[in-house]
Amino acid sequence: MSAEEVPEAVESWFRGHVDEVEGALDFTRIAGGRSNLTYRVTDEAGHAWALRRPPLGGVLETAHDMGREWRFLSALNPTEVPVPTPRAFCDDHDVWGADLYVMDFAPGKVLNDTESGEKVPAAARTNVGTTTIDVLAALHHVEPSSVGLDDLARPGNFVARQLKRWHRQAHQSAMDDLSAIDATHDALAARIPEGSVGIVHGDFRPGNIAYDADGRAVAVFDWELATIGDPLCDLGHLLVSWSEPGDTVPEALSSPTPAGGYPTREELIARYTAATGTGDVDIAYYLAFARWRAACIHAGVWTRYRAGDMGADADPDEVTGPEAINLQAETALADLQR
Repeated sequence: MSAEEVPEAVESWFRGHVDEVEGALDFTRIAGGRSNLTYRVTDEAGHAWALRRPPLGGVLETAHDMGREWRFLSALNPTEVPVPTPRAFCDDHDVWGADLYVMDFAPGKVLNDTESGEKVPAAARTNVGTTTIDVLAALHHVEPSSVGLDDLARPGNFVARQLKRWHRQAHQSAMDDLSAIDATHDALAARIPEGSVGIVHGDFRPGNIAYDADGRAVAVFDWELATIGDPLCDLGHLLVSWSEPGDTVPEALSSPTPAGGYPTREELIARYTAATGTGDVDIAYYLAFARWRAACIHAGVWTRYRAGDMGADADPDEVTGPEAINLQAETALADLQR
């Protein structure tokens, strides 16, 4: 997206809230995002920031909350969890019709697909796995009350609420056949774990992390789904984005790891449990839940794509369609029944 397509009010607001701006500003839409929109903003001096705002249309209930992203970034910035430094938040909808915020641009490579994972040097692939899981453990070590997020905790079981939320949103989608999603929902609802309580990123995977040249995780972003809940949901989500050579199960999420040389899922689980002191858990449940939840989210993305709400430059090959969505739900149910 060119600078001309970003309203003048946005540039004016930006200059009034980010002190370091020198010279002309350039706004460039970053490709690859399927939800909130991200723009790389640069000035003539070479400073770089990231601007985030909701999609231009087709926003589902409770989704795309810029205020939530901003709050989690601000709360975690002083901790050991690596996040981009938040710079300014805007809730004046006269600026661009929605809340938006600016953070420092995170340097490094984002590993959001197989091609990007194949480009990681062999010597750095172990670091990708170990530092990714170490950052997840660091996040789950942060007590919500210590960073002022405990008021976001809600009574009742987190997974039960999630099942209700994503099931409802799947039924708000344009999917004609929801039988697989419904059957998996019912099976998951029948054996909900008690779980624990901590900070949950909600979409923790290599595609939302920047890595340095040595494969170390240096910044976690995309906090729109962050909440207080069962941390093992993050672990399950990461694991379904972590393919291994020879896998026959279809990916629920794009994965950078099929080429091999990365730690295995079992190694990630062992490192996480050692770092967090987590005992025996029903990993199969959290994997199935993550895969089903991804199917529900993809149903919403597909609906926005079909309605034309993802922009004229949206790539249909990057949008998961109904057939693949149903296969994901069916795979989750099969995993749960083993």
